[in-house]
Parts: sequence; structure tokens; C-alpha cells
Amino acid sequence: MHISLLAPVLAVAGGSPAVTGGNPVHLQLAWVDYLILGLYFVFVLGIGWILRKYIKTSSDFFESGRSLPAWICALGFIGANLGAQEVMGMAASGAKYGIATSHFYWVGAIPAMVFVGIFMMPFYYGSKARSVPEYLKLRFDEKTRVFNAASFAFMTVFSSGISMHALALLLQAVLGWNYDLCIVLSSAIVLIYIYTGGLTSAIYNEVLQFFLIVLGFLPLVLLGLNDIGGWDGLMTQLNGYSADKGMPGAWSHSWAHMGDATANPMGVEWFGLIMGLGFVLSFGYWCTDFLVIQRAMAAKDMNAARRTPLIAAIPKMFFPALVILPGMLAIALFHKGGTDLALPVDANGTPDYNMVVPAMLAKYFPNGLLGVGLTALMASFMSGMAGNVTAFNTVWTYDLYQGHINKSASDAHLVKVGRITTVVGLLISAACAYLARQFNNIMDMLQLVFGFVNAPLFAIFLLGMFWRRATGHGSFFGLLIGTVSAMIFHGLTLPVGEAVGIKGGWISVQGTFTSSMAQNFWMAICAFVGCFVATAAISLATKPNRTDDELRGLVYSLTEKPKDEHGAPWYAKPMALGALVLAATLVLNIIFW
Repeated sequence: MHISLLAPVLAVAGGSPAVTGGNPVHLQLAWVDYLILGLYFVFVLGIGWILRKYIKTSSDFFESGRSLPAWICALGFIGANLGAQEVMGMAASGAKYGIATSHFYWVGAIPAMVFVGIFMMPFYYGSKARSVPEYLKLRFDEKTRVFNAASFAFMTVFSSGISMHALALLLQAVLGWNYDLCIVLSSAIVLIYIYTGGLTSAIYNEVLQFFLIVLGFLPLVLLGLNDIGGWDGLMTQLNGYSADKGMPGAWSHSWAHMGDATANPMGVEWFGLIMGLGFVLSFGYWCTDFLVIQRAMAAKDMNAARRTPLIAAIPKMFFPALVILPGMLAIALFHKGGTDLALPVDANGTPDYNMVVPAMLAKYFPNGLLGVGLTALMASFMSGMAGNVTAFNTVWTYDLYQGHINKSASDAHLVKVGRITTVVGLLISAACAYLARQFNNIMDMLQLVFGFVNAPLFAIFLLGMFWRRATGHGSFFGLLIGTVSAMIFHGLTLPVGEAVGIKGGWISVQGTFTSSMAQNFWMAICAFVGCFVATAAISLATKPNRTDDELRGLVYSLTEKPKDEHGAPWYAKPMALGALVLAATLVLNIIFW
């Protein structure tokens, strides 16, 4: 998961960036660029309009009728994660942390994606649960389901609002567009294609967005590398920059400087990285977040559902070349000096990492290609909004409305509620966008909420799926204790140089971290351990609330293992495909060690 990479886009989400030096980035669009943007909007709306006639039942609207092929679901799976935080945040982090940012892919994503495809999708898909909270109800009890549904619904609309605000603020900054108009325009477009086409429309638009990202960012990388003298030229400039920062080689190696937290710009050592990011946060996101799981559950059969995250992992492992390299190129050009890159800086001369992508677009893209790049950027923001809204309307309709407000609702009524919820969700998102405009720490707050929710939730899923003795009381109170553990840890620690408050230390500063990144990793470990231990202890002290018959299909030891089709090619076998993906990821880690 890319939770901790929300930090580099703080300025985008928290108001006007504090830029006092350098030239502000401004993009000059020509008619051809506006034409490309217009065609994109028409195409997006057209997808929803065409698909509207196929939306007849609640399963069609919320689950795509479980009819989509694996490769469509896979691109939707990865596209749902290619929102504003990833595209802008990864480029910003490439500049701020160098090639070590690749850990958020090769350590913090790929292993978890393989795990969810091979081990967890059989439970999700086989149980016929329509959402992650509904699986929790089947495995544990209703109170655990409501706990997760309510917290997840809050997170999705809040995250959607942040994406909406960040997009509006970015367009206001680089194009001079009116902020309110940007909010209305982005909301209206997302509303129309989700309202008419449901989840299927969102997934097909995420597929479109995936290809737009490739078309928009690949030329940027190639032009940047050619300008700086290829890979060798980039490494030379980065080594000079890292030497100036007192961390020689730290921007050009992913693992070599992880032995000491003070030797790398992330401020974290290898254990905190592997356990905090690679295990707790990564698995907590990819294995439990309904936003991405929903895409795999739309697949046409069990084999397709299992292969969805595995197929998605293949382009995912190469995405650092598209979204991290622009940031590395930007900071290398910035270090080179002169007029190579008009990257805004603050009073201390620190570059505004948030403006990396717009600055690179302004430098390298002529009109026409500029329209493609900006369209890709806008698509990433709206994809994040759409993904969150579709997850929100499903969880609200199935888990909260049908579960507690109108248990006898007809199928047609559920579709109507889902469409109304889409409107309401976007209105709340817009309100959150304006709320984000008033505070300069809203992304930090969102980052903390993600850490509090996903880390303990993964402990619940791990115990629930692989230990049949876990009980409903254990899961519910384990979640509470895990969340409280995270709060206590956060209240007792603080990143160096930060003020007591939203960054931590609000109980008493008993420990400090080199960076907020390191603090978040260790907070996640604390939340996971607290929840895991509490759930296990409470489960042993309480009576099981599910019989073995009720747990069949929900717990690993009581579930028939899915078998690969006899005679199927290797790429159609999840185990073989997963092993290949992990091997390739290991090779990439070694190459860029």
C-alpha cells in the first residue's frame, strides 16, 4: 500500500504551497490540448451511457454481474490504485527519496498481491460475499461487520474528497482554472458514468486510465533520460545530490543504505521497512481494502478472480519506471542547476516536490503531447474518486442499508439506493474537498486514519482465515484494542523537528523518529501486534460463535482448495503465475540493490 506516500502531497491537499522562490509552474494549453481533454471526457461519459442498458439488477450495478474477464478486472484492479496519491505522490517521492521509493512496489505491493490472489480470493469469491464487511459478518458476527463498514465508508468518501481537492488545486495552480468549477466538473463527470454504468463503467474507465498513464508518462521518462545523458547521466547527478545531502549513494540504491535509519532519506531501517511496509501496511491494504478487492470479485469465475491480482502485479512491478523515474529525473535536473527545470522552491531552497510532474510536463511536452500528459494526470485523480465512490455505494447499500435499515428491500430498490448513494457520496466528497481547503494538515490526518484502520484489520483477517478458533468477540474487541494501540504509540512518539500535535507526541514525547515515514511504519507494527494478541487472547477466553459447518468456505483448513484446470497453460494457473511474479520481483530488488 502507498499510505505513507500521501505525505509528499501534503502541500497539494493542504492549501497553497509555500513557494517563495523560483518560478511557479504554469502550463500553456493550445486548442489541440483542449480537444484531447474534451475527447477524454466524451469517451468517459460514453462508456457509462453505453453500459447503462446492461445494468438491470443490483448484482450488475454493484458487482458487474461477476462476468468480467480476468485481464479487464486486473487492469481495473491496478487502475483503482492509480489515483492521485500514487501518480503525484510517487513522482514526488522519487525526487524526495530516490530509487528507494521502489520499495512501495517491490516490497509494499507485489508480495501482498500474490498472497491475495492465491490464498485470499478463494474465501472472498467462494463465500459469495458481496463486500469485505459482509465476509466479516459471515466469518465473525454483525458487530465486526458494522465496525469495518462504517470506518471504511468514512475513509472512502474522505479520500475521494482529498483527490477532488488536490485535482482542483493543481488545475488552479498550473492552468489558472477556477477552483469551484474544477470541483463541479470532476464531480459531475464521475457521477454520470457511475450513476449510469455502475461498477462496470468504473472498471472500464480504470482500464482506459491505465493506458493513458502509460501514454502520458512513458514519453516523459524517455525525453528526460535522453536530456540528462541516459541512465549513467542520471546516476551521476543523483550521486552528486546525495553527497550534498550527506548520504552518498542513497538516492541511487534501494537496499544498500537500509542498514541504518540515518543513512537514507526515508529515515527507516530494513526491519521497520519490511515489517511496517512490506508486511502490515502492504498486506493490510491489498488483502482487506474493498476498493481493490471489489475489482477481483467482479471476475467471471474463481480462476479469473484469483488471477486478477496476479496479472495486475506484472505491470505493477514495472510502474516505478513510469511514476518514480520522473521524480528522480526532476531532482537530478534541479541539482544540475541553471534553467534545466523550473521547479518552485521554498524560503530554504527546498524544492516543492508536489510540482514535479507539472514541471516536467512544462519542460518536455509540446502542445498536443501536453494534452495527453495532462489528460493522464486528470484521469488518475478522477479514477481515485470513482474507485472510492463505487466502494462506498456498495458498502453503504449492502452492509448498512440492507443490513440494518431495510432488510426486505427489493433488488430494484437496492439499485435505486445505490444510485442515490453515489450522488450523496460525491456531495460528501465535495464537502470534504472544501474542508481540506481549510486545513494544512488534512493529508496527515487521512494518513493516520488509514494506518489506524488497515493495520489492525489485517490481523483480524489473518486470524480469521487461518485460525478457526477466532471468535466474534475476539475480532471486535481486537480491532478496538489495535486501534487504541496505534493511538497510544502515536501519542508517545514524534518525528524529529515536528511540533507536538497532529504529528504525534500529544500524550508525552517518549521517542522520536527520523521521519514521519518511519513513525508510521512502527505505528502500524504496534497496531497489528496489539490487535493480533488481543484477538487471540479474547478468542481463547470466549466460546466460538460459529460451527465448523458455518465456517466451511471461510477458513483455510475447512475449505476445499481450488485446483488448476487440467491441461491449462502456465499463465492460467495461479500458483505458477504467482511464483513467476515473485521471482521477477526478487530479480528487480537485486538489480537495483
